[in-house]
Amino acid sequence: MSLLDEIVFVVDDDARVREAISELLESLGWQSRTFAVAADYIAAVKPDLPACLILDIELPDINGLEFQKQLSDDVHPPIVFITGHGDIPSSVRAIQGGAVDFLTKPVGEQELVTAVRAAINRDREQRSVRAELAELVRRLDALTPREREVLPLVVSGLLNKQAAAELGISEITLEIHRSKIMHKMQAASFADLVRIAEKLQIPITHSRRSGSLQECTTRNPW
Repeated sequence: MSLLDEIVFVVDDDARVREAISELLESLGWQSRTFAVAADYIAAVKPDLPACLILDIELPDINGLEFQKQLSDDVHPPIVFITGHGDIPSSVRAIQGGAVDFLTKPVGEQELVTAVRAAINRDREQRSVRAELAELVRRLDALTPREREVLPLVVSGLLNKQAAAELGISEITLEIHRSKIMHKMQAASFADLVRIAEKLQIPITHSRRSGSLQECTTRNPW
């Protein structure tokens, strides 16, 4: 994938910093967009691309760390902080808040580029995870209400007859539901279905397992 398919947002109130960083990034092939205040960044329409947010700590409209906290309530690009007044408590707070790096001005070109690459790689991975989860949710939504009742029972490790008794249906009917669940969830095996259920955080209210996924998949109850 070309760097033109990635973008870096820069929020800094110093026009010279914005210009220098933008020129550096674009010389390396990245797209970049710059903003003087956080409000302009929020208001901007952003392309759906792997991204990084380079964020100054001291902004006219909000402290960068507070802005990071606000962004944590939503999906946003990984942050690389830059500041002219760095201190250990701020850097610790930034990293604990999920920032990729905390750099002190004047920022060296190589350390900035390294941080941007790391941030974009993280964003790409997070996008992949979100896309996978969205696909799993789509499959889950395709289940009938009864199949959604059967799913947590079978991934809990109950025998077919136990799950059928729990729902007051025949074992044959349970097996039919189970087969349809496997097909709709595109699970290659029982272990695969258990992993999918865990990613979807399917609540497990019944279990004959003594504690581990490995035990459950080894003693396939199907």
